[in-house]
Amino acid sequence: MGISLGNLDRRRFVSLTLGAVAAAAVAPAALAQRADDFDFLFFTDTHLQPEMDAAKGCDMAFKKMRGDNVAFAIQGGDHIFDALGVPTTRSLSLFDMYDKTEQDLGLKVYHTVGNHDVFGIYTESGMKPTDPLYGKKYFRDHIGKPYYSFDAKGVHFIVLDSIFITADRHYEGRIDDAQLKWLAADLAAQAATQPIVLVSHIPLVTAYELYNDDVVASNPRPHQLAVANTNKIFPLFHGKNVLGVLQGHTHVNELVEWQGVPYMTSGAVSGNWWKGTHLGTPEGYTVVSIRGGKLTTRYETYGFKSVDPHNT
Repeated sequence: MGISLGNLDRRRFVSLTLGAVAAAAVAPAALAQRADDFDFLFFTDTHLQPEMDAAKGCDMAFKKMRGDNVAFAIQGGDHIFDALGVPTTRSLSLFDMYDKTEQDLGLKVYHTVGNHDVFGIYTESGMKPTDPLYGKKYFRDHIGKPYYSFDAKGVHFIVLDSIFITADRHYEGRIDDAQLKWLAADLAAQAATQPIVLVSHIPLVTAYELYNDDVVASNPRPHQLAVANTNKIFPLFHGKNVLGVLQGHTHVNELVEWQGVPYMTSGAVSGNWWKGTHLGTPEGYTVVSIRGGKLTTRYETYGFKSVDPHNT
């Protein structure tokens, strides 16, 4: 025996049914776009090397990091010092040293390629472009993709490759065309409310040139301190929930906000390349907190004392 519904009850029944179906369809997406409250580490410019007590310093930093209640860590680039202009044997030994040191951290670590992680592009390295380890080939094969994205705790993370190898065997900060196309597609696939965090070794936005006239004056290459074509990235952020951009490279602790997006550059684990503080920023790392859909940072030092007699 069927149930008879009047016109009003029928309309109400259909409305309630469609509403329930719509709610069921929307609920999973809404949940996916709400970030958990959590902390993670952002540490950069470890510049690991056998000289300057660098291995001891990294070990000290990692031991302190282990005491932080964090979900994972992101290494912001320049793992070693360095692979640009030295023989292959030196680069390989440095990465082996870094790998063994990082294991003591005991955390899942996501990696970013830095300029000092690129093999042999300076001619003084003796490497040829045909060498199987030249450029980013070692990084890609042994550490990970130079650029990629991943999801964690309700946040979509995008790790960029900001190291562009120039025709004259040098580097500059630039996001190449293929990566820009990938980035546009990755961001377009995210809902407007999806929390997003980006990572770049060379800063997308920085005021560093205002702090350090000596470095700027002595550097004949204008695009080594910041990414040259960040203006092509800004439009991709429109309509997206970008919580912040995490950066390295300059070894200073800095926060610049542009169009509502905070660009946070972390001080270096190596400080002033293991020679003390750099422009007032000591050796350290950053704890990043996501709370209520907002990103904040806290810079932590770990008590390293430089062996350099000219420690500043």
